[in-house]
Amino acid sequence: MARYETVIGVEVHAQLKTESKIFCGCSTRFGDDPNENVCPVCSGMPGVLPVLNAKVVEFAAKMGLATDCTVNPVSVFARKNYFYPDLPKGYQISQFEQPICEHGHIDVVVDGKTRRIGITRIHMEEDAGKNIHSAADNLSYVDLNRSCVPLLEIVSEPDMRSPEEVVAYLKALRAILVYLDICDGNMEEGSFRCDANVSLRPVGQEAFGTRAELKNLNSFRHVQKAIEYEVERQGDILDDGGVVVQETRLYDAAKNSTASMRGKEEANDYRYFPDPDLVPLHLDRDTIARWGTELPELPAARRERFATAFGLSDYDADVLTAERDMADYFEAAVMAGADPKKAANWVQTELLRECHQSGATPGTCKLSPERLAGLLRLIDEGVISGKIAKQIFPELFASGDDPADYVRDKGLVQISDTSALETAVDTVLAANPAEVDAYRGGKTKLMGFFVGQVMKATKGQANPGLVNELLRKKLG
Repeated sequence: MARYETVIGVEVHAQLKTESKIFCGCSTRFGDDPNENVCPVCSGMPGVLPVLNAKVVEFAAKMGLATDCTVNPVSVFARKNYFYPDLPKGYQISQFEQPICEHGHIDVVVDGKTRRIGITRIHMEEDAGKNIHSAADNLSYVDLNRSCVPLLEIVSEPDMRSPEEVVAYLKALRAILVYLDICDGNMEEGSFRCDANVSLRPVGQEAFGTRAELKNLNSFRHVQKAIEYEVERQGDILDDGGVVVQETRLYDAAKNSTASMRGKEEANDYRYFPDPDLVPLHLDRDTIARWGTELPELPAARRERFATAFGLSDYDADVLTAERDMADYFEAAVMAGADPKKAANWVQTELLRECHQSGATPGTCKLSPERLAGLLRLIDEGVISGKIAKQIFPELFASGDDPADYVRDKGLVQISDTSALETAVDTVLAANPAEVDAYRGGKTKLMGFFVGQVMKATKGQANPGLVNELLRKKLG
């Protein structure tokens, strides 16, 4: 029986998909040369004034509405004061006492049980720049391209009790952001970053234990591994009668361990106060209501609809709705006439395999959902076999060609002419008399051998159902 209960809260930073930064007109493009997208505002020059990007406000409110938060009619920007080389003003513009959104939740399913994870707050803030350390030059460089890029910070309640719940929560949160089309969710590029606050307390105790904040978590797998390690580390300390120190720790994926980075700051360490350069933000109820009507169908609702309307398993519905472009692709294929269950199988296997190998996505690949539906229709009509369809799928995926035209031009139409197949069957039986005798003597598993030989003789174009029927008839 476990002696300790794990308590976990998560802070997520989501970079918003705006063309310009939150307080200036500089581009938010990723990957440009260092300090290419910088102006006096985002480089912190004296005397400049920030101007709020209205799109950031809209995106923040929509995320709040999508997670059942209260969107506050009045919110206030604050200065978060700390010194670091990549923060040229010496403070970060964020929100503190009066954020734009509060008191929401997300429901996640883990091990068949639904858990409600509370969201404390969602607020807008600017990103810092990036420090680049060169061991070869023994120098550190500062790239301010990312300075002033708009972020949403989404702070959960400490409601999670296992690494699995944290991963489920993060995946659900990321899916909502992507469905809203306000964040691309790219963890490798830092568009979706998270920190986890982990603590242990004796089972039955209400008071929280001392927490450690885990940073450098750039994949769902790293999140799970880091928390598992931290739970074990803190458990060993408590078992030995020690005291867990409140601190920030970095996760090292290569060593699968965490290491102390610095003491954990409290809110008063940042000396928050309202930013005198930005007036309080006022939102009228009609605007908030209009944004609510513009929300798309969200992942949970779409998952439930796919399961009920298309008769999919919970697993298939979950996989297909994990990414918006994949859900869009699947649904478009079904609307084009594909059987939902067959389309689900092909999207999850053939399509995703080719996407992973090519670096494409369902939304960017050349093979349209309508043409996938056309390929499945060729199988249903007996024009080609499922085996041939799988063999030609990589070429169709790469070219985007019409499957019917491709099959006709390549001479791949399935042979369903009884007389032609009968000749092939007779030839195979005549060439394998020993196997024929063995089959008739009771070794019926040889049927697969005969079918294989006929398919080989017809270069895979024989109708398998008709081949089986002819073989059974001739073998008796």
